[in-house]
Amino acid sequence: MTSIGQPDNPGQLTFAVPKGRILDEALPVMARAGVEPEAAFHDPKSRALAFACTRNDMRMIRVRAFDVATFVAHGAAQVGIVGSDVIEEFDYADLYAPVDLGIGLCRLSVARMESDTDEAGSISHLRVATKYPSLTRRHFEAAGVQAECVKLNGAMELAPSLGLARQIVDLVSTGTTLRENGLVETATILEISARLIVNRTALKTDRRVAALVDAFRREVEAREQKAAAA
Repeated sequence: MTSIGQPDNPGQLTFAVPKGRILDEALPVMARAGVEPEAAFHDPKSRALAFACTRNDMRMIRVRAFDVATFVAHGAAQVGIVGSDVIEEFDYADLYAPVDLGIGLCRLSVARMESDTDEAGSISHLRVATKYPSLTRRHFEAAGVQAECVKLNGAMELAPSLGLARQIVDLVSTGTTLRENGLVETATILEISARLIVNRTALKTDRRVAALVDAFRREVEAREQKAAAA
């Protein structure tokens, strides 16, 4: 089976998955729910973005996490997996997240230089480096602070030490990277996990989408029951 660009079957489902941290945890979950990509998907040298699946009526696309939500919200993909951080940042009306997969656990946090002792409540304006401007603004607005967001897609931890921004809002797992760069967490904006997302219209009009939702729910339930029995 070879990688594909456009589906041969116009009724073919497209399943979007994110590059990066969630994917390794998601693949075995997907396999147990009956969603498996072709062997070429696992080739580290491959630059393909679209792949066939073991199901003939489905293909898979591998894109950036933020793009997973965009593809599904606009109906270019019918189903996908993405972190709840992305869902909350974009808040697409046509996006529905029916299943918490319980993987990809981390948090979206505020951090600053350890030497910076001013609390957010003591200032009215703050420059913050982040790739989550909507969530960041809402968080600081609730504290009465106007946040000027500087959009960065990586190397967030360098922003305070180089004077680009006083604080950052970024994903945190263990906190090691923050500590190694002289930063401390000051607040948690959002606890994050990976979610199964679907296009609302596709869910209503295509029985296969509803069947996938049920399959992933059963997988999560089985995993939880196994963990409880251990």
